[in-house]
Amino acid sequence: MEENNSNLTPEETGDIDRILPVSIETEMKTAYIDYSMSVIVGRALPDVRDGFKPVHRRVLYGMNELGNNSNKPYKKAARIVGEVMGKYHPHGDSSIYFTIVRMAQDFTMRYPLVDGQGNFGNQDGDPPAAMRYTEVRLEKIAEAMLEDIEKDTVDFQLNFDDSLEEPAVLPTRIPQLLLNGSSGIAVGMATNMMPHNLSEVIDGCIAYIDNKEITVEELMRHVKAPDFPTGGIIFGMDGVRQAMLTGRGRVMVRGKCHIETEKSGKEKIIITEVPYQVGLDALTDKIGQLASNKIVDGISYVNNESSKREGIRIVVELKRDAVSSVVINQLYKYSELQTSFGINNVAICKGRPRTLNLKQLIQEFIEFRMEVITRRTRFELRKAQEREHLLKGYLIALDNIDEVISIIRASANPEAAKENLVAAQFRLKNSQIIRLLGEETANEFLDEVQAKAILEMRLQRLTGMERDKIRDEYLELMKTIERLKQLLADEGLRYDVIKTELLEIKTKFGDERKSSIEYNADDISIEDLIEEEDVVVTISHLGYIKRTPVSEYRQQRRGGRGGKGVATREEDYVEHLFVPSTHDTMMFFTEKGRLFWLKVYEIPEGEKNTKGRAVQNLIQIPGDDKVRTIINVKKLTDEEYVKNHFIVLCTRKGIIKKTALQDFSRPRATGVNAITINEGDQLLEAIVTDGNSEIMLAVKSGRAIRFPEEKVRPTGRGAIGVTGIEVDDETDEVIGMISVNKNDKEKTVLVVSEKGYGKRTPLTDEDGEDVYRITNRGGKGVKTINITEKTGKLVGILDVTEKQDLIITCKSGITLRTGVASIKEAGRNTQGVILMRLDNGDEIAAISKIEEQEDEDAAGEDEAISSTENNNLPEQTSNDDNTLPDNESQSINN
Repeated sequence: MEENNSNLTPEETGDIDRILPVSIETEMKTAYIDYSMSVIVGRALPDVRDGFKPVHRRVLYGMNELGNNSNKPYKKAARIVGEVMGKYHPHGDSSIYFTIVRMAQDFTMRYPLVDGQGNFGNQDGDPPAAMRYTEVRLEKIAEAMLEDIEKDTVDFQLNFDDSLEEPAVLPTRIPQLLLNGSSGIAVGMATNMMPHNLSEVIDGCIAYIDNKEITVEELMRHVKAPDFPTGGIIFGMDGVRQAMLTGRGRVMVRGKCHIETEKSGKEKIIITEVPYQVGLDALTDKIGQLASNKIVDGISYVNNESSKREGIRIVVELKRDAVSSVVINQLYKYSELQTSFGINNVAICKGRPRTLNLKQLIQEFIEFRMEVITRRTRFELRKAQEREHLLKGYLIALDNIDEVISIIRASANPEAAKENLVAAQFRLKNSQIIRLLGEETANEFLDEVQAKAILEMRLQRLTGMERDKIRDEYLELMKTIERLKQLLADEGLRYDVIKTELLEIKTKFGDERKSSIEYNADDISIEDLIEEEDVVVTISHLGYIKRTPVSEYRQQRRGGRGGKGVATREEDYVEHLFVPSTHDTMMFFTEKGRLFWLKVYEIPEGEKNTKGRAVQNLIQIPGDDKVRTIINVKKLTDEEYVKNHFIVLCTRKGIIKKTALQDFSRPRATGVNAITINEGDQLLEAIVTDGNSEIMLAVKSGRAIRFPEEKVRPTGRGAIGVTGIEVDDETDEVIGMISVNKNDKEKTVLVVSEKGYGKRTPLTDEDGEDVYRITNRGGKGVKTINITEKTGKLVGILDVTEKQDLIITCKSGITLRTGVASIKEAGRNTQGVILMRLDNGDEIAAISKIEEQEDEDAAGEDEAISSTENNNLPEQTSNDDNTLPDNESQSINN
């Protein structure tokens, strides 16, 4: 009876030397790392070279080994599953079958690799049939991924039980990882790679071969964006560009739809393409829920009418009063009709997981193809040299055929015949064979390989025709060997081979994009699409803004009656008029000292006689504030420019303040505080200076002051400012501010009074003396125009040159454009000449300067539009973008 040792201690059994004390923490770490690396490398992440996970690779290799090719009959999917599971992938039949199913679905794979026959599921979400019912075979494109596998192009490894070998990677001719993408969740990391278009990817690969220093941006000219098997619209390229550059990003995909109108006038939204991986029934149910829950108004009925013959067709019937474009936008917002995909290009690269951008993915594939081409060439060279060696033995034997036959007949057995052939020395006699093999082979010995081949040679090879075939084959083989040697010696030739094979693949399998690309405002620079030109920007007293081409304002002679410029309500009139470029940045300063930004091209365009759109609808101005002054800056993004320029602000009470432009160079939607305004005061004017200018302020009573800019020290955005000019009384106020330079001889000071009088005054007289003397800030200044009852108060001051035009707008909306050169120069203490004839009760509202347009004809007074025309627009009743906020509308009605 055997002794039971189960209760003995290790010391008693003698096993004490086999017990190793370990730290549980160290053991857990080691085990978990081993497990995680097994999952990462062996299951969840694709190899960057062929783009496959092990299960995909094993399925394709197993089908290839079974001869389940595209030109052979289908085989049961269960047969393939059993073959792959029994030989290479012992992880369960379901994982293998669903891999086969996925590779056969044309709505899952951009380029399916398995040709399936039977029910393999659909976009409605229906599952595939069981593997015993479905049949499969390889697609032609999958065969291109297995081509040359028998030519030692890739390494093989032992399978799970070491009984067979399987490829560690497939020698694919196609950049499969980019074509079909991949997704998987490993331990501590995941991958989600999008499919792309084969033609685009191959163009990108060839571009990389031609220029190894190519940038990702340049590659994106070829590989534009992902291309999904279900089509759809890629909306916005910012996330796609980020993914191409870094390997991580996000792509927004929209379904494709159009509107159909019935005879009754009712509209239908027809969805013909849905985003990638979105089920048709699930989308239909979601739209129905949105309609029943009143989240999306306007939908009366939705139905999935998709079929194999008609393709995808989801019909969304609209109510009679529904606006189709609004419903579509709501569906994009609330349903899977718009879906985003996170891109995370993680793959196994040289045995380790890496996040790769577009260039790195292409680079790794091309390097792999170079390795495959090199190994294939070496294999073919070796086989060609082996064949050349046999043919050489044939030629020697044929030239000495009688002697060879005698040796064979005299030998006791095949082994002795082989030894005797090896021992014999043959002398070549045929001059053609001597030239073919070379003079050094005139006396030649055969080796065992050649002798064995000669013994196995059939007698029919001794005929004349067969002997010629052997000689021709030998000649062709020598050319092949030379070509293969050149290929191995020249890397450039190998790259040419890669390009040729890629172009063959493109010709064979290339197709058009399925997913269209739609850019949004964040992807492209709108300025690149907007022609740069000068425009007239007008703002009315009640806050309506528009931009109008300068060409709409005809030049007239001084003293004309002007043309109808802006249609306004009776109590409204044009208060500001500026002439910036469409690419400028407009800086809006409000009466309360707030600053807002707007690009000129963002201002709605309107004809000269339209009123425009309410400013409050474009920028977030509070209801109790209004725009007071605007400046346009051409170089707000130029760091050097903004560091060396300032914004000078002045108020109606004569307060002036200077702040660095850099403090205002970062636009905010809610605006910023530009100056602190005292109670009872308002911001009036803002100008940009270079820090070396002279400031001139003018007041209603006809005085003006001139002082150096340096007298005003720069302060922060929230400061109050200092006194610029002394204001006489409560009825007087500052009407304008300009910056001048005494070295600029071409500029003159233009002033205009409220009843249409104006003049130009030079900065210096004929003796070089200052007409406006330079003083300290805070003084009363000097007279700049002789104010009388006929002229009215001073309303505007500008610094102008004779090459400019002047645009004058009165409160009734009449606008006059005239050349500055036509305005007479006069001294400070004069009233000037009539610039614009006004109707009784009308007054000048705004003046502005623009560069003279030489291509426009001067028009006389007869062509001017009469000021008696009705300038009013009918009251608006529709709720559109031009309506003012409630508080502003009340002031109009009152």
